[in-house]
Amino acid sequence: MKNYTKLPLYLFAALTLGFVSCESEDPEKENEGEVITDVILNFQELDGSNNPVGSTFSFKASDSQGIEIGGSPTIETINLIKGKKYSMTIQVLNTIEGEDITKEILEEADEHQFFFLGSAFTNNILSIVYADDNGINLGVKTRLTVSSSPGTNNTSMRVVLRHDLDKNFPGATNPNFANFIQAGGETDLDITFPIVLN
Repeated sequence: MKNYTKLPLYLFAALTLGFVSCESEDPEKENEGEVITDVILNFQELDGSNNPVGSTFSFKASDSQGIEIGGSPTIETINLIKGKKYSMTIQVLNTIEGEDITKEILEEADEHQFFFLGSAFTNNILSIVYADDNGINLGVKTRLTVSSSPGTNNTSMRVVLRHDLDKNFPGATNPNFANFIQAGGETDLDITFPIVLN
């Protein structure tokens, strides 16, 4: 006669081994944030009435793996002229997926906002105001004024994109809000462009 009393013990051991092996093969956690490979700043000079003058020119930061992932983006130096006013628009791209993330930022304007920091603003070399359509504070479109006597030709501009922030938080309407973290949310982009003034 066969011994069936040991069968439950063998079955329990086999099931336990199966569970242990499943745990060791957990899938890797995916990065839920949007991958940004390119940030393009487009400038156009404005006259005294804020009308466009001349052609648009651009400066880019890029990393084929993602600016926040790769860790070594190529960043072009922005060249501006003292005493001039410019319209600046921002394009945000994911070339890995062929996506223009700017469209998503515009569609979710109530959840996103750019802030502009760095020595260019703390030293009063540049001043900036939001100029987005419908009067929203987003930062995809801004007006930038360069001091006529900045005191130095070399400075920098830090561009930060936040999402899920409280846009009604005191100070958050200021594009130079240094304490943007207090408004909550998370950072999608944080990159610094060098600037040379002519």
